[in-house]
Amino acid sequence: MKISNATTIPLLLSTAIICDAYSVGNPRHPTRQPLTTTSTKDRRGVLSSISASAAAGLLLFGVSATPTVAHAESAAVQDSLNVENYLKTGMDAGGPMGVSSQAGKSRPETGVILRDGSDVQQDKQGNVLSEILTGTKAKPVAVLATFNSPWKLETGPVFDVECRDAKTGEGAFLAVTGDVGGKKIGDLSTAFLFERLFRPEARFSFYGPPTDIKVKSSRTEGNYRYVELGFSTLSQSTNSEIPRKALLVATIPEGTNNAVMLVGSASASRWKNGGEKKVRDTIESFRAVPAPKSSMKLRAKPRGGEPIEF
Repeated sequence: MKISNATTIPLLLSTAIICDAYSVGNPRHPTRQPLTTTSTKDRRGVLSSISASAAAGLLLFGVSATPTVAHAESAAVQDSLNVENYLKTGMDAGGPMGVSSQAGKSRPETGVILRDGSDVQQDKQGNVLSEILTGTKAKPVAVLATFNSPWKLETGPVFDVECRDAKTGEGAFLAVTGDVGGKKIGDLSTAFLFERLFRPEARFSFYGPPTDIKVKSSRTEGNYRYVELGFSTLSQSTNSEIPRKALLVATIPEGTNNAVMLVGSASASRWKNGGEKKVRDTIESFRAVPAPKSSMKLRAKPRGGEPIEF
């Protein structure tokens, strides 16, 4: 079938509009714009424009555009993601994530592996209990990690064991280091502990690794190591660096070769206005000990329906 210029031009324009919308919303597109949350009205407006342009080209071929219009509502699944809101609530205000936003967004890696058959719990007094696995797949070790938190336990798809205040950004989360190589907790360098926290896929690295990392103090009490530090993270909304203050406590539970850590933090402004006390109280309450022995096999709990490997 021969295609005339009158037919080709509308089709090219329709394709260009679709590609342009895809490049803006797709996190993996090389020419994408900064991720923002669009309202339902704006999102539907874009989809309507795309549908109308595509319909113009299809009608020139004698193909009805009705199916495209009929599926406009189902097509209104977003392909962009407001990461700050996603971290705070586990949900994006724009609605369900589309395929491209899922493909371009990975969850933070904390090193935490939950034991299959267990659930992270928080009681009315704020006490949090979780059973995690350390070691290797061939030789796993179950550890009970507990702490008391003034913030609620998060259960969204990007969280392992984390409590936070969605409004202020204050919070604390559990993390697990790699093999300590037989060292005691007091012999571990802060660089080794920070490697889990500040690697590109880590909890504080959503828009890039944190900068200006400074250790304020470090002390060891028995089998627990306490480190106070400061750093800056990049804000997506303002494209500026936001100073944060943090405290971490780490311990190597008996019979394990990994350090289990609890990390509490708040923005520098919140730290001066009540955040510091909340973080310190939470960090001081942390304990991690070997779990009671049982006849049940130690297996990693699937994450999002997928099996987890050590």
